[in-house]
Amino acid sequence: MTAPETGRGIAAYPDSFRILHVSTGNVCRSPITERLTRHALADRLGDPFTGGLIVESAGTWGHEGAPMETNAEAVLADFGADASGFKGRELLDEHVIRADLVLTATRDHRAQVISMGHSAGLRTFTLKEFTRLVRAIDPATLPDPDGGVVERARALVRAAAALRGWLLAPTAEADEVYDPYGAPLPFFRSVGDEINEALDPVVTALTGVRAKA
Repeated sequence: MTAPETGRGIAAYPDSFRILHVSTGNVCRSPITERLTRHALADRLGDPFTGGLIVESAGTWGHEGAPMETNAEAVLADFGADASGFKGRELLDEHVIRADLVLTATRDHRAQVISMGHSAGLRTFTLKEFTRLVRAIDPATLPDPDGGVVERARALVRAAAALRGWLLAPTAEADEVYDPYGAPLPFFRSVGDEINEALDPVVTALTGVRAKA
Protein backbone atom coordinates (compact mmCIF):
# COMPACT_ATOMS: atom_id res chain seq x y z
CA MET A 1 0.00 0.00 0.00
CA THR A 2 1.34 3.42 -0.96
CA ALA A 3 0.18 6.61 0.70
CA PRO A 4 -0.01 9.91 -1.16
CA GLU A 5 2.83 12.38 -0.94
CA THR A 6 2.77 14.15 2.41
CA GLY A 7 2.79 17.78 3.24
CA ARG A 8 3.14 21.08 1.47
CA GLY A 9 6.59 21.49 2.95
CA ILE A 10 8.02 18.88 0.59
CA ALA A 11 7.68 20.99 -2.54
CA ALA A 12 8.81 24.19 -0.83
CA TYR A 13 11.78 22.67 1.04
CA PRO A 14 12.95 19.65 -0.99
CA ASP A 15 16.30 19.29 0.78
CA SER A 16 15.00 19.32 4.35
CA PHE A 17 12.61 17.41 6.57
CA ARG A 18 10.96 19.43 9.31
CA ILE A 19 9.52 17.79 12.44
CA LEU A 20 7.08 19.88 14.48
CA HIS A 21 6.15 18.86 18.04
CA VAL A 22 2.89 20.31 19.34
CA SER A 23 1.36 20.56 22.81
CA THR A 24 -0.74 23.23 24.55
CA GLY A 25 1.45 25.94 26.07
CA ASN A 26 4.77 24.96 24.46
CA VAL A 27 6.46 25.15 27.85
CA CYS A 28 6.35 21.50 29.03
CA ARG A 29 5.65 18.53 26.76
CA SER A 30 6.58 19.87 23.33
CA PRO A 31 9.85 21.51 24.51
CA ILE A 32 10.83 18.25 26.20
CA THR A 33 9.98 16.31 23.03
CA GLU A 34 11.75 18.78 20.75
CA ARG A 35 14.97 18.79 22.73
CA LEU A 36 14.96 15.02 23.35
CA THR A 37 14.50 14.49 19.61
CA ARG A 38 17.47 16.74 18.88
CA HIS A 39 19.51 14.96 21.53
CA ALA A 40 18.66 11.53 20.08
CA LEU A 41 19.52 12.67 16.55
CA ALA A 42 22.86 14.02 17.73
CA ASP A 43 23.53 10.69 19.46
CA ARG A 44 22.99 8.82 16.21
CA LEU A 45 24.17 11.27 13.54
CA GLY A 46 26.78 13.30 15.38
CA ASP A 47 26.62 16.68 17.04
CA PRO A 48 25.59 18.91 15.44
CA PHE A 49 23.48 16.55 13.33
CA THR A 50 23.15 17.40 9.67
CA GLY A 51 21.39 15.97 6.65
CA GLY A 52 18.40 18.31 6.45
CA LEU A 53 16.51 17.32 9.62
CA ILE A 54 14.96 20.28 11.45
CA VAL A 55 13.19 19.88 14.80
CA GLU A 56 10.85 22.53 16.21
CA SER A 57 7.87 22.89 18.55
CA ALA A 58 4.85 25.11 19.14
CA GLY A 59 1.71 25.23 21.27
CA THR A 60 -1.95 25.48 20.36
CA TRP A 61 -2.17 28.06 23.16
CA GLY A 62 1.54 28.76 23.08
CA HIS A 63 3.13 31.25 25.44
CA GLU A 64 4.99 33.29 22.84
CA GLY A 65 8.57 33.96 23.92
CA ALA A 66 8.20 32.16 27.28
CA PRO A 67 10.93 29.92 28.69
CA MET A 68 10.16 26.27 29.27
CA GLU A 69 9.08 25.24 32.74
CA THR A 70 11.91 24.76 35.25
CA ASN A 71 10.88 21.14 35.81
CA ALA A 72 11.01 20.55 32.06
CA GLU A 73 14.59 21.82 32.06
CA ALA A 74 15.39 19.44 34.91
CA VAL A 75 13.99 16.52 32.92
CA LEU A 76 16.17 17.40 29.94
CA ALA A 77 19.20 17.62 32.20
CA ASP A 78 18.45 14.07 33.39
CA PHE A 79 18.91 12.89 29.80
CA GLY A 80 21.90 15.12 29.08
CA ALA A 81 19.82 17.14 26.59
CA ASP A 82 20.25 20.86 25.98
CA ALA A 83 17.49 23.17 27.26
CA SER A 84 19.30 26.44 26.49
CA GLY A 85 17.87 29.18 24.31
CA PHE A 86 14.33 27.86 24.20
CA LYS A 87 11.44 30.29 23.61
CA GLY A 88 7.80 29.27 23.44
CA ARG A 89 5.79 29.76 20.25
CA GLU A 90 2.12 29.93 19.40
CA LEU A 91 1.20 27.45 16.66
CA LEU A 92 0.71 29.31 13.38
CA ASP A 93 -0.39 28.28 9.92
CA GLU A 94 3.15 28.76 8.62
CA HIS A 95 4.47 26.15 11.08
CA VAL A 96 2.01 23.54 9.83
CA ILE A 97 2.61 24.45 6.19
CA ARG A 98 6.38 23.96 6.55
CA ALA A 99 6.20 20.75 8.60
CA ASP A 100 6.76 17.37 6.96
CA LEU A 101 5.79 15.55 10.16
CA VAL A 102 3.69 16.90 13.03
CA LEU A 103 3.78 14.93 16.30
CA THR A 104 1.31 16.02 18.96
CA ALA A 105 1.00 15.25 22.66
CA THR A 106 -2.70 14.32 22.49
CA ARG A 107 -5.52 13.48 20.11
CA ASP A 108 -7.05 16.90 20.74
CA HIS A 109 -3.86 18.59 19.60
CA ARG A 110 -3.84 16.36 16.52
CA ALA A 111 -7.40 17.38 15.72
CA GLN A 112 -6.55 21.05 16.14
CA VAL A 113 -3.60 20.81 13.76
CA ILE A 114 -5.64 18.94 11.15
CA SER A 115 -8.49 21.48 11.47
CA MET A 116 -6.05 24.19 10.35
CA GLY A 117 -6.03 22.61 6.89
CA HIS A 118 -2.92 22.72 4.70
CA SER A 119 -3.33 19.00 3.86
CA ALA A 120 -2.01 18.21 7.33
CA GLY A 121 -4.01 15.02 7.93
CA LEU A 122 -1.58 12.56 6.38
CA ARG A 123 1.44 13.97 8.21
CA THR A 124 -0.03 14.64 11.66
CA PHE A 125 -0.03 11.99 14.39
CA THR A 126 0.12 11.87 18.14
CA LEU A 127 3.64 10.93 19.23
CA LYS A 128 2.54 7.59 20.65
CA GLU A 129 0.39 6.85 17.60
CA PHE A 130 3.36 7.42 15.32
CA THR A 131 5.54 5.21 17.51
CA ARG A 132 3.00 2.38 17.28
CA LEU A 133 2.83 2.67 13.50
CA VAL A 134 6.60 2.93 13.09
CA ARG A 135 7.12 -0.28 15.06
CA ALA A 136 5.00 -2.09 12.44
CA ILE A 137 7.04 -0.85 9.45
CA ASP A 138 9.79 -3.09 8.11
CA PRO A 139 12.95 -0.90 7.97
CA ALA A 140 14.05 -2.86 4.90
CA THR A 141 11.19 -1.24 2.94
CA LEU A 142 12.57 2.26 3.59
CA PRO A 143 15.29 4.00 1.55
CA ASP A 144 18.83 3.33 2.73
CA PRO A 145 19.83 6.13 5.14
CA ASP A 146 23.24 6.27 3.45
CA GLY A 147 21.41 7.92 0.57
CA GLY A 148 20.16 10.66 2.88
CA VAL A 149 17.77 10.75 5.80
CA VAL A 150 15.31 13.18 4.16
CA GLU A 151 13.96 10.69 1.63
CA ARG A 152 13.91 7.97 4.28
CA ALA A 153 11.94 10.22 6.64
CA ARG A 154 9.38 11.07 3.96
CA ALA A 155 8.94 7.40 3.12
CA LEU A 156 8.47 6.61 6.81
CA VAL A 157 5.64 9.17 7.10
CA ARG A 158 3.93 7.81 3.99
CA ALA A 159 4.14 4.26 5.33
CA ALA A 160 2.78 5.29 8.72
CA ALA A 161 -0.12 7.17 7.11
CA ALA A 162 -0.99 4.08 5.07
CA LEU A 163 -1.08 1.91 8.21
CA ARG A 164 -3.16 4.25 10.36
CA GLY A 165 -6.55 2.76 9.56
CA TRP A 166 -5.28 -0.78 10.03
CA LEU A 167 -3.38 -0.51 13.29
CA LEU A 168 -5.59 1.11 15.90
CA ALA A 169 -4.75 2.02 19.48
CA PRO A 170 -5.80 -0.56 22.09
CA THR A 171 -7.43 2.25 24.10
CA ALA A 172 -8.08 5.94 23.52
CA GLU A 173 -5.66 6.81 26.32
CA ALA A 174 -2.84 4.83 24.68
CA ASP A 175 -2.09 7.73 22.32
CA GLU A 176 -2.00 10.46 24.99
CA VAL A 177 0.89 12.16 26.77
CA TYR A 178 -0.70 13.91 29.74
CA ASP A 179 0.10 17.48 30.72
CA PRO A 180 2.52 17.85 33.66
CA TYR A 181 2.03 21.63 33.89
CA GLY A 182 2.03 22.64 37.56
CA ALA A 183 2.88 19.11 38.71
CA PRO A 184 5.86 18.20 40.91
CA LEU A 185 9.17 17.11 39.44
CA PRO A 186 8.53 13.33 39.84
CA PHE A 187 5.52 13.59 37.52
CA PHE A 188 7.54 15.61 35.01
CA ARG A 189 10.18 12.89 35.11
CA SER A 190 7.59 10.18 34.44
CA VAL A 191 6.36 12.18 31.44
CA GLY A 192 9.94 12.62 30.26
CA ASP A 193 10.54 8.87 30.48
CA GLU A 194 7.32 8.28 28.55
CA ILE A 195 8.33 10.70 25.80
CA ASN A 196 11.87 9.34 25.58
CA GLU A 197 10.59 5.78 25.28
CA ALA A 198 8.20 6.79 22.49
CA LEU A 199 10.90 8.72 20.62
CA ASP A 200 13.52 5.98 20.55
CA PRO A 201 11.96 3.78 17.82
CA VAL A 202 10.96 6.87 15.84
CA VAL A 203 14.49 8.29 15.72
CA THR A 204 15.90 4.85 14.99
CA ALA A 205 13.51 4.46 12.05
CA LEU A 206 14.25 7.97 10.77
CA THR A 207 18.02 7.53 10.83
CA GLY A 208 18.50 3.78 10.48
CA VAL A 209 20.83 3.99 13.51
CA ARG A 210 20.10 2.56 16.93
CA ALA A 211 20.87 4.43 20.14
CA LYS A 212 24.35 3.97 21.49
CA ALA A 213 24.56 1.49 24.35
